[in-house]
Amino acid sequence: MVTNAKSLRILVVSERDSCRGPMAVGLLRALGPATGQAQSAGLEAGALSPAAVRVMAEAGIDIAGHVSRDIAALETQTFDVVVTVGEKALAWVRQARTVVPGEGEDAARSRHPLVAGMPLRLHWDVGGVDPGLEGAEADAACRAIRDRLRQLGAALMDQGCLPSFARERDHLERLLDSLEEGIIVHDEGRRLYLINRAAERITGRPREEVLGRDCREVFPPDGLCGQQCATCRGPGLPTERCDYATTFARPDGESRRLRITVSPVVLDDDGGRGVLITLRDDTEVESLRWRLRTSRSFHGMIGTAPAMLEVFETIRQAAVAEYPVLVSGESGTGKELVANAIHNESRRQGGPFVPVSCGALPETILESELFGHVRGAFTGAIREKKGRFELADGGTLFLDEIGELSSAMQVKLLRVLQEKRFEKVGGERTIQVDVRIIAATNRDLRAAVKAGAFREDLYYRLAVVPIHLPPLRERKEDIPFLVEQILSGIRQEYAKPIRGVSDEAMDRLFAHPWPGNVRELINALQFASVRCPAEVILATHLPLDVRRGSEAAPAALVATAAPDAGEDAIFRRTCKLDRAAVDAALQRTGGNKVQAARLLGVGRATLYRFLKGNPAP
Repeated sequence: MVTNAKSLRILVVSERDSCRGPMAVGLLRALGPATGQAQSAGLEAGALSPAAVRVMAEAGIDIAGHVSRDIAALETQTFDVVVTVGEKALAWVRQARTVVPGEGEDAARSRHPLVAGMPLRLHWDVGGVDPGLEGAEADAACRAIRDRLRQLGAALMDQGCLPSFARERDHLERLLDSLEEGIIVHDEGRRLYLINRAAERITGRPREEVLGRDCREVFPPDGLCGQQCATCRGPGLPTERCDYATTFARPDGESRRLRITVSPVVLDDDGGRGVLITLRDDTEVESLRWRLRTSRSFHGMIGTAPAMLEVFETIRQAAVAEYPVLVSGESGTGKELVANAIHNESRRQGGPFVPVSCGALPETILESELFGHVRGAFTGAIREKKGRFELADGGTLFLDEIGELSSAMQVKLLRVLQEKRFEKVGGERTIQVDVRIIAATNRDLRAAVKAGAFREDLYYRLAVVPIHLPPLRERKEDIPFLVEQILSGIRQEYAKPIRGVSDEAMDRLFAHPWPGNVRELINALQFASVRCPAEVILATHLPLDVRRGSEAAPAALVATAAPDAGEDAIFRRTCKLDRAAVDAALQRTGGNKVQAARLLGVGRATLYRFLKGNPAP
């Protein structure tokens, strides 16, 4: 008999755990170390059979101390092998492996040791004992069961099946645990079958805590996928492989950026299907990528100024949490881009992003737009309509121009934020939604609160995470990069061969105050592209207000230095850059070209072009 196999966790399932189950466990434990962790459970617990105790004692095996228990008593345990004895036990296990958890089901089915860990399943047909038998007849029936169980157990061991399975199981576990990628498998009911060590490390959840449980219960609120997996979005499994990225919050509060691949798989011969999930922790890689792209852009936003880099970092941090965000800034600074970036960085990226302008609609229409209405709620309501809150369920609702809300609408919005439910206009049914709120305003809401024009409680509900976008005039070092991005879009959309702007045009762009911010810059370059017949936009191609608004700028830049201006006087240029001024600026800034360009009063692109055409001797 082989006895050097790895000790397996074996569960014997019978109808009442009173006779066949305890006898099978006693015999399996007697066979050797490979079966030393055998235990039994019943569909229900029952009193231990005296006849079973007697006939097992005849074979030198003591089961008198066995305590009967039911399946629910197993709690979080998992097993390598599940042996069923009796047809009722077999039918129950099959159902337990295929049932999809839902409302009203027994709470014990939220975790199944019979499926978690993907155990080997065996069924032993050993007959049963008539409950009416007593004395010698009961002993005889139990002896027949004992002899049959010993025969089945011995055959399993003597033929090497169980030791071989133990070795292969151990080899497979070590192989899976050696992978750098996390591996998770769950069934149609989202119950976790398998998880390797890398997945434990990535998610921060040990396998002992998660096997057999619902994925969304283990990784709240929407599982690993953030509702991007077909199993979370609705009934059924994905029909083909899909890949996506998501931000995942570990139990210790640390956020990780994960690359997830989901593939449909067949789990067993009974036709049970499931999902194989591979996890790759891209947090460090994404961090490096973020550092690189934040030197130029982030989710379509251009920014190298410290204020913009701070905005980008806040977006990444806010994406992990679920708190409301208030984006403030002048018109044209890109507040909706910020809202989109937060949505796309968050776990809700698979859900809808629904924008609505609170200042563009009258109050009566806005209420219907936000909350929906039922048929006949008002004149013209010929059908029931979903509101933006309902459409954004599972995603993000972007409330632009939030400062334009009337007092009545502020009260209604506050209730939704507090209770996460509402009623449609004219309706009585309460609707509950899971929506993240991102609001935006170009007004000073703090001042509006002090003036009594905006509710203080609503303000603090919205401004849990405040993000302020600086105006373009305060980050003019970003203008060359914005120009490059805008012209790239113009080339693609209109097939115009414009490759850049002249130095004089760039100077005018730097000098303009840009009251309309980035939106005004886009309009100015689009206008210039229409007028430009060649590859380079000249100052004369720019809109008149940009040209006029900057005509006095050169004079300001070359304002005569006061007698005590000292060495700064050398940096005030009269028309074009010269080598002496550039060298002095670079020396003053320690070779930092961005700071040197600011000191010289030119754009960085202008300084780069000068240095390229006038190399140092």
